Amino acid sequence: MNTEKKKPKRGLWTIMSPVMGEIRTGVFLGGFASAVSIVSLVLIAYSVSSIAGEKPLVWLDLSVKSAVILLIITTAAAYISRSMGFRTSHLAAFRLEEILRTEISAHLSRVPLGYVINNGSGALKKVMLDDVKNLHAFVADTTPFIGRSSVAPVVSMLVMFIIDWRLALVSLSVLVVGAALLYTVMRDSVELRKMYDKSQESVNAAVIEYVQAMPVVRIFDDGTSSFRRFGEALENYRVVLKKWITVTGVPAKLGMMVLSPLPTILAVTAAGIWLMSRGSLDMFSLVASILLSTGMSDAMMPLMWISNFIKKSEASALRIQDLMSVPELLETQNPQNPKDSSVEFDNVSFRYENREAYALKNVSFKVPAGTVTALVGPSGAGKSTVAKLIPRFWDVDQGCIRVGGEDVREISTETLMQTVSFVFQDTFLFNDTLKENIRMANPSATDDEVVSAAKSAQIHDFIMSLPEDYSTMAGDRGVRLSGGQKQRITIARAILHNSPIVVLDEATAFADPENEEEIIKALAMLMKNKTVIVIAHRLSSIKDADQIVVFDGGEAVEKGRHDYLVNLGGVYARLWRSYENAQAWDLHRNGGGNGSK
Repeated sequence: MNTEKKKPKRGLWTIMSPVMGEIRTGVFLGGFASAVSIVSLVLIAYSVSSIAGEKPLVWLDLSVKSAVILLIITTAAAYISRSMGFRTSHLAAFRLEEILRTEISAHLSRVPLGYVINNGSGALKKVMLDDVKNLHAFVADTTPFIGRSSVAPVVSMLVMFIIDWRLALVSLSVLVVGAALLYTVMRDSVELRKMYDKSQESVNAAVIEYVQAMPVVRIFDDGTSSFRRFGEALENYRVVLKKWITVTGVPAKLGMMVLSPLPTILAVTAAGIWLMSRGSLDMFSLVASILLSTGMSDAMMPLMWISNFIKKSEASALRIQDLMSVPELLETQNPQNPKDSSVEFDNVSFRYENREAYALKNVSFKVPAGTVTALVGPSGAGKSTVAKLIPRFWDVDQGCIRVGGEDVREISTETLMQTVSFVFQDTFLFNDTLKENIRMANPSATDDEVVSAAKSAQIHDFIMSLPEDYSTMAGDRGVRLSGGQKQRITIARAILHNSPIVVLDEATAFADPENEEEIIKALAMLMKNKTVIVIAHRLSSIKDADQIVVFDGGEAVEKGRHDYLVNLGGVYARLWRSYENAQAWDLHRNGGGNGSK
């Protein structure tokens, strides 16, 4: 018995399964409208030949009046079917968009936060907005065309063969020649498309680099080196594009010209006139064949457009499915509650995805409840990784992290997030009022509680100085506030959250002296009666910590209080000497200048 687990189906049509019923309806209505339109063309030809005095065919014995009435009915039916098809497809597209964005958002809320951090907002935005939008456009605009473009050539050719097989063969021959020419273009298009896309990406990357680095370019470079890279990318793009045009240009133009309605009409008309001159073709057959031949050629070009659209939509569908296949954070079936606010790392090792080196190796330390522990060490030593493992941004590879004596993997995500608060050096505010930005930490908080948190964070007076006080909009990403003001808003948010464990990631790193004093006061209020873990670069700020854990190369190499570690003469002592030397550095004495004061 084959016990191998089947892989889930992937691809464009799989991801559209929630609206396949509406899509089939849209395709059917588009095809039906096309078939009825072909009947209308036959009725037009019949009416013209009848008015001209031609004897009607035996199998279509109608009066002119009846033919005109049927023509009106079929034209109306085709219009109504086409409109209903597009209405159905557009409603399906909006429903699919809602379903996909809801499912993606829900899935992202369950994947490890580390995945979101690693992939960045740009890549996720492309999937949630651009790729979903591509599928919306495909369902809304393409599905009725699939019905039309599939039915029109087949039915047109079938009816032409019924009316006159000779003119049908003439029309078919023209289409075969055009298709053969385009086949020569498409045969090598896959490789050429890859080369074109790669060269275009290089141009885009060079442009972005040049624009984003403009201040550096203006100060340190005359533009020669940076602009040279852009020029080289542009030249490569020109070479690739020229090659593509050279290889495919002439056949593509000839193929598109042959597949346009005019060559088919001219060929059918010429053959029809010749057959009429020999007395082997009537007017009805000629007019009907001319009208039907345009339906065949008109349907061919949309088929090519649909083919390209399907390839683009397929790529979007696969990217969405890749995102949806990211494993979710495992939730325990028997959640435990922390007994206190202590934190413990027990022989923890962790390695980031797609990296060989371990970010943390056999790290062990304990943070007793109600104490302050500082994490210090050179850049890249593993300090921020430690902080982000506590709320399970990622799960450890080896060992265990305990909060309140319980493995974090045995605590529900909701409980863990209520237990731990973060204050990062990089702040984020929503484009909402200041009140709601603070209240986000506790949606049920009253206005008085929001104000109390703001006062503790030393930001209340500033807010009250604004024309709309707490109703002031923060702007996109808090653009209307300074860095220190945004930081105090996020501290107010953390105070309102009132979690027993607080993690501070160099919260004063980018503050000016005036704001730093206010932020330190705010942090003092936040840290009161809490278990605090501080990631610090300014060693003076953590001299009084209950415990300092020193990291180097992903390992916890030293632990203890400030005086003990300085006297130990190890990594911390070296960092402290570097810090003291930096404080004693003088611009004129160490950096040059004329020495005047």
